[in-house]
Order: sequence, then structure tokens, then C-alpha cells
Amino acid sequence: VIRCRAAVAWAVGKPLSVEEVEVAPPKAGEVRVKIVATGICRTDDHVLEGGFPGVEFPIIPGHEGAGIVESVGEGVTSVKPGDKVIPLCLPQCGECMFCLNPESNYCLKSHLSEPQNLLPDKTSRFTCKGKQIHHLLWISTFAEYTVIPEYAVAKIDAAAPLDKVCLLGCGFSTGYGAAINTAKVKPGSTCAVFGLGGVGLSVVMGCKVAGASRIIAIDINKDKFAKAKELGATDCISPHDFKKPIQEVLTEMTGHGVDYSFEVIGHADTVTAALASCNMNTGVCVMVGVVASGSVISVDPMLLLSGRTLKGTLLGGWKTRDSIPKLVSSYLEKKFNSDLLITHTLPFAKVNEGFELLRAGKSIRSVLLF
Repeated sequence: VIRCRAAVAWAVGKPLSVEEVEVAPPKAGEVRVKIVATGICRTDDHVLEGGFPGVEFPIIPGHEGAGIVESVGEGVTSVKPGDKVIPLCLPQCGECMFCLNPESNYCLKSHLSEPQNLLPDKTSRFTCKGKQIHHLLWISTFAEYTVIPEYAVAKIDAAAPLDKVCLLGCGFSTGYGAAINTAKVKPGSTCAVFGLGGVGLSVVMGCKVAGASRIIAIDINKDKFAKAKELGATDCISPHDFKKPIQEVLTEMTGHGVDYSFEVIGHADTVTAALASCNMNTGVCVMVGVVASGSVISVDPMLLLSGRTLKGTLLGGWKTRDSIPKLVSSYLEKKFNSDLLITHTLPFAKVNEGFELLRAGKSIRSVLLF
């Protein structure tokens, strides 16, 4: 058993508490990882607020990390102690019908099929003050050491800087992949991106790499516009500057609506606006943001009858264990610069400060270092 620091959420709506926790050794098929760096993602904030489905408290959040394998359980062959790894919030078991389908990146072991609050044997590896603590998505990267099933860990290049590539565990990969894999943005096309947090700006980067000729970035926080333009946005607009609905503004700006729209906020009404802002026949709207559990999206059927597509994406459509190591290699080859998303680097003890920066709209990505 390892004793180490972790940020525990004891109850909904309470700040995280940095505690000493006990982390049990890995069982068969499991890996214990020393987390070196972890990003703060909006989804972690949804967990703390109780808006993320199927989560149980007390819990150690965090799902965008990078670390080094400390030890492995019986039967683990794909990683060994000392390997650099990225924990995967979307597993790839390699055996279910979705993993076996080359066109799918879902896995039946994921949280949407069965909760990942406990490891597959329905027990926790974390205890604190004598109490069992739940895992988040099996990976709980807000702990100095964490235990993860082997099929939720990707071995990456030994040269990768963990304080930078941790973003590839969720935020960057999700946004970039939404444009490249899910929407399949074509060269010369027009895109609209709703929400310019870390994931939305990663969508902007993906649209640019895919050759979009016009990328319209939309946010009510104009402080995000300079960064959006640096990353490839051609236009930046705030819905607050117009008297009419934003979908009408976008339709006027482009003639018949955009070719691709991306909702990266997680609000039911902006999903509808994003759908209405793409062109009526071949327009594709991709839902990237996590809408609060229990929400309902109401859509005029005529929006879809003419041919528009509304689709969602999980982790940008990447088959995680296969693709995340390749993305890390692309990062090392400087095919994209996800470092531009990191605005704050904080010691782990300042985890609550990182969330305050996120909520105040002052950070794109804060990275916590252990």
C-alpha cells in the first residue's frame, strides 16, 4: 500500500480537500501509475457540481493526466514499471463488439454502459480516514498514485513531456478529433465553434489542420478571442453583441449556414442553435460538450428533414489505446502545438485555485504538477 496525496470530493458542491490516502497495490490485469501532471477539465467541474451522470461520492476526480507506471498486477503485458503512460477515460478493452469494429471508438466497458466508480471487480483501491473512496472513470488523476485496468492505459513515447501531453488524455484529443474524425472537416469549408474553452480551441486547431477556409469562433467571453485567432479562427463573435439569435447571425454571415458546427459548451439550447446554424442539407453539427444529466434537447424536425446531421463524439472519435500514443508522436513531431492551451501551471496543492480560474473564465487549461 502506498500513502500519498489526493484531492477528495467528499460531497456535491464542496471544494476539493487535499488528503493523505492509501492506494492499494494493483490486482491481476491492473496497473498502478504515479501521476506526474494532470489538467483541470470542465468535466471535473461537472462532477463536483453533481451534473455528471452516475458518479458516487466521496470520489477522487481528475481524468486528464500523464504519469509513469510504478507497478503492474499479474498478467499485465502491455506496460511495465518505468513506462510513461496516459490514463484513458474511455477504455479500449479490445474484445467487445465496438472495440472490434474499426469504425467505432466506443467500448462497452465505458462509464456510459456501466459505471466506472469502482474497478471492474467492484472494489476501490482508494481509502481515506478509514472510508472507501470512489474512482472517477477508473483513472482518478487527482491522486499522486492511482490504480487503473490495463485496457485503460496507453503507453507513450519515453521522450514525451508529461506536463504537456497530459492534455491529450481528454481535452485536446476530444476537440481536435471532433473536427478531424467525427465531422471529417473538408478543405475550403466553413466551420462554427460554440465555446472557446480548452476543448473548443482544440476544435479550432483541428478545423485549421483539416483546411477549413473560415472558422467562426463564438463565446460570450471576449477575452478568449485573441487565443482563438492565434489558433486559426478567422472570425470571433459574441452572442451578446446581437439582437437576433446567433444561428441567424451565422446564416447571414455565410449565406446558407456553415458546413460544420461544433457545440463545445454543454447546454441544450446551444446544441439547437448550433444545429440550426449549419446548412440545411449537408450541414453537420457535432455535440462535443457534456450536457447536464436529465437535460432534453428539443429540435424542430424540419431542421433534420432537409438533410442536416446531428451527431455526438466521445474523446474525438479516437480508438484510445491505438490512437493516443500516435497523437503523442504527432505532438513530438510538432504537427500541432497543444502547449498553447496551457495558461496556468500550478502545484497540486492549489487544485481549488485551478477550479476558480476555470469558473472565472481566466484559464484555458491549468495543469497541476505533483
